[in-house]
Amino acid sequence: MTNQAENLSKEGQRLFHEGAYIEALEKFEAAYEAYQAAGDAINAGEMLNNLGVVYRMDGNLDTATEKLEQAREIFNKAGDKGREAQALGNLAPLFSSRGDTEAAIKAYRQAIEIFEELGEKNLLGETQMALGLLQFRRGDRAIGLASYEAGLLNIEKPTGAQKRTRALLKLRQRLMGG
Repeated sequence: MTNQAENLSKEGQRLFHEGAYIEALEKFEAAYEAYQAAGDAINAGEMLNNLGVVYRMDGNLDTATEKLEQAREIFNKAGDKGREAQALGNLAPLFSSRGDTEAAIKAYRQAIEIFEELGEKNLLGETQMALGLLQFRRGDRAIGLASYEAGLLNIEKPTGAQKRTRALLKLRQRLMGG
């Protein structure tokens, strides 16, 4: 049963990356049911997380939130802090898109705390950068820039644009005597 669930999950991921969201939803839902039947709560939670992300991209925010909250609860009960933090990071933009900026900031901060604890520098950096953008858009410019900068410095393999931004930040620091 687990092999079938794994195949469904992989197929769902392939379809998701191709942009075939409806088909991906069907595969993730079937994989969720197969993992549930096999008693594999962690992978069932992972499928709920995947479903939440796809529903969010499809604009179905209520269902996305429900699936991600369920995934978070499963990961929390299982003590899987890394996956719990990822679910929190996926919930934050949902809260933000609904106008609940405080809940979004809280979710990002909880995820950041867990990623720091686990030493997950890339996920920590990505989450700090997302928090920084939210804070900046909210009007907290200095705090947002500081969060974004902290995140950028935690990315272990930055993209070209991130490398250029880092260089500008270092230049700013030198010019300001830091």
